[in-house]
Amino acid sequence: MFRYLTAGESHGKTLLTIIEGMPSNLPLTKEDIDRELRRRQKGYGRGGRMRIEKDEVEILSGVRSNKTLGSPIGLLIKNKDWKNWKEIMATKKLSTLNSQLSTALTSPRPGHADLSGAIKYDFADIRNVLERASARETAARVAVGAICKKFLKEFGINFYSQVIMIGGVIDKKIKPLIDKAKKKGDSLGGIFEITAINLPIGLGSYVQSDVRLDGRLAGALMSIPGIKGVEIGSGFDAAKRFGSKVQDEIFYQKGRGFYRKTNRAGGLEGGMTNGEPLVLRAAMKPISTLKKPLLSVDLISKKRIKAVKERADICAVPSAAVIGEAVVAIEITRAFLEKFGGDSINEIKRNYGSYQKYVKER
Repeated sequence: MFRYLTAGESHGKTLLTIIEGMPSNLPLTKEDIDRELRRRQKGYGRGGRMRIEKDEVEILSGVRSNKTLGSPIGLLIKNKDWKNWKEIMATKKLSTLNSQLSTALTSPRPGHADLSGAIKYDFADIRNVLERASARETAARVAVGAICKKFLKEFGINFYSQVIMIGGVIDKKIKPLIDKAKKKGDSLGGIFEITAINLPIGLGSYVQSDVRLDGRLAGALMSIPGIKGVEIGSGFDAAKRFGSKVQDEIFYQKGRGFYRKTNRAGGLEGGMTNGEPLVLRAAMKPISTLKKPLLSVDLISKKRIKAVKERADICAVPSAAVIGEAVVAIEITRAFLEKFGGDSINEIKRNYGSYQKYVKER
């Protein structure tokens, strides 16, 4: 069984991850993970935190001589901003980077976890909520996804992402719109697309709702902070068309097997991969933290006030696309190991090779 857990807060010392179920003898280096962490930090519209953090991983366990051992993999990503936070808390001086770090926060941001989290966990200080609810946690998930992508690449499976739209515009209009939002003290969301190629037929299942791969992938993408919508293949556009214009006709060629000439299903039918490229899109809402904050209500006094103003990005859609790749790779890895599982890479390759031969001979 492949699974993982993350721990850590946005301004805490570190982000921690434990991964269980990755087979032995997978070639893996620190750079394989750091490369993906660097990709997550890029993108026009990122905020000041990305000028502080230079994310890199420390592999604590589960890897020896650049190969996995089959035992739990421990990962650590240090938060460099912890030093700033600790100094502020020690001296009680306000920082220009974050003027609220040394005081209790009681003005929840509309659209954020602040208010619901404070009520659920019985907090008087919403910093107890925002530190873990922060998208900073996704760095740990990108690290897990990097290992999953390395694993799946052993079987010819690769992942790609692209930004489709930001704030209702595309291409050369994007950067000027982000600049405009920054000047206004506002934020922007958008849509990104994830593609995975060379997936085999039959990952996932139709036999129960919780093993349908479409539901698992949608849930993984929706778990990324700020994601409000997911579609697979032609998605919502399919709802506007006749069935004859939506379904992908099936063809057969000896040596190639069954295939389609179109891919409106996005590579998934009946909760399973069908051998065509997997195509998913996710819609990210504008970031909740604004330099010109919206109105809120004080958690203690119940008076009308402006929401807390934290340091944040103007637009994080390009970063979210990288995170999207990671969480999709994690779910594909989980489904792949469920079907072809073994304790070592070579055992899984034997299982996979046998299945590929079977599919071609159908």
